[in-house]
Amino acid sequence: MIHDYVIISIAVLLSVMILVMIGQKLKVAYPIFLVIAGLLVSFIPGMPQIEIEPDLVFLIFLPPILFEAAWFTSWQDFHKWRKQIFSMAFGLVFLTSIVVAYLSSSIIPGLTVAMGFLLGGVNSPPDAVAATSILRNMKIPKKITTVLEGESLINDASSLIVFKFALAAVISGQFIFREAVQDFFTMAIGGVAVGVGAGLVFGKFLRMIPSNSNIDTVITLIVPYVMYVAAEHFHFSGVLAVVAGGLLMSYNSHCYLSHTSRIQTGNVWSVVIFLMNTIIFILIGLELPVVIESMKDYTISEGIFYSIVIGGAIIFTRLAYSYAIVYVPRLFSKKVRHENPKPDWKEPFIISFAAMRGVVSLAAALSIPVYISPGEPFPHRNIILFVTFVIILITLVGQGLLLSPILKWLKIEDAGSELPEEKQEAILMRKLKETALEKLTSDFSELSEKNKLVKHQIHKLENEMMMMADKAQCMATTGDYVLAMNENKDVLRQVIQAQRNELHRMKREKIFDDHVMRTIEMQLDFDEAKITGFAHT
Repeated sequence: MIHDYVIISIAVLLSVMILVMIGQKLKVAYPIFLVIAGLLVSFIPGMPQIEIEPDLVFLIFLPPILFEAAWFTSWQDFHKWRKQIFSMAFGLVFLTSIVVAYLSSSIIPGLTVAMGFLLGGVNSPPDAVAATSILRNMKIPKKITTVLEGESLINDASSLIVFKFALAAVISGQFIFREAVQDFFTMAIGGVAVGVGAGLVFGKFLRMIPSNSNIDTVITLIVPYVMYVAAEHFHFSGVLAVVAGGLLMSYNSHCYLSHTSRIQTGNVWSVVIFLMNTIIFILIGLELPVVIESMKDYTISEGIFYSIVIGGAIIFTRLAYSYAIVYVPRLFSKKVRHENPKPDWKEPFIISFAAMRGVVSLAAALSIPVYISPGEPFPHRNIILFVTFVIILITLVGQGLLLSPILKWLKIEDAGSELPEEKQEAILMRKLKETALEKLTSDFSELSEKNKLVKHQIHKLENEMMMMADKAQCMATTGDYVLAMNENKDVLRQVIQAQRNELHRMKREKIFDDHVMRTIEMQLDFDEAKITGFAHT
């Protein structure tokens, strides 16, 4: 039995990887392509039904995905745009839930307002997985990416809180607003406190106890689960705990992770999250038979109609809200008008259009109990599940496929930074080289007279400083510096490839030890990574 499961798992993973490669060949973001592929596979006759287990998503997949997204979020950018991020993560979620609640209860026969809030809590948050997976493959201004990813990190907490209160209201038949507000702040503040506390404890532990890159990597994989489970145990927000802890640990990672640990953990996390994302998105597509089978009280055409109306209302609400928070403050504040005299109308549109629902919404819908009590089925669970599934398809597949051509059509420019990234990199590297040269000449000048290796380091830094000065001059005088830089990178890649070919030739001669050859080959890999940059997916 175990042998069969292993073979099936290997076959599924191999099939998913092949689908991802096909998606890359077709230049379609792999989350979108996998959902489409899952839908097509679900139509194959005899295909067994695969139902997403909500607890599996919330406990196994959600903590590491949120932690990784928080880890690689720019704290500086997050803080800079925090007002807009929190406004959309909380204000927009609550507004969307209200709109969906009253609209759905008015068009779906028998659906109460409490059930409408349940549907709104499920569908109000854009998905963190979709945002981080799809947006990284597109050229979007830094501010828009920061707002979307920051919002998607936090809005799961607010939407799941709405979901829990609505679910309790449907089951118990009562809803007390004052208690709900108190519980909301308790869950939010408690979740952040647990995440920050766990981040501080693990950070201190890693500083005090000697470890290596393998141990550090395993601990970083365990930490998000500890944060999430601890927060949920005390009935706080596990999502906010993981996000707060991830932001804190990432900001202080230089204090307790060595350079080898940072490289290794980055590579391991990249693979783990990529694997989780591929499984999640293929499962969304494969869920179609389960969703259709549950449609017993409504026809498919009725369900599609409700989904289109509610989905359209969600998109319109987000569009209106995005423009409101940009333009309305300008009417009442001279400071806002002075700081941003000409807001770009394209930014709110992209922020609205790039919001895609995903696996968290589907898992939340599936987590609605089948029965309120023994023998009493949960009312309208089937239509809530179906509408959620169709809205995911509309936003993830529909908007996701249209996003790239819309970005090309709008020709939006990144005005989020005063200095281009190339100039920032050149300035930072020059500062660091100056610091290193000053350290060598002030503290090790006598040693350099006796130690030729130390003296070589000084000469090497001096030469690099001269090269950086030439680079700065090229940056200032060259009309198209980016083109010149890309040509230079291409030359360096070809030089490294020539070195690698020579290394492989010497490997065939079997003169040098294999481990020495692998060490040199790794150094070439790092040299090439400095040119191309580490791809983080």
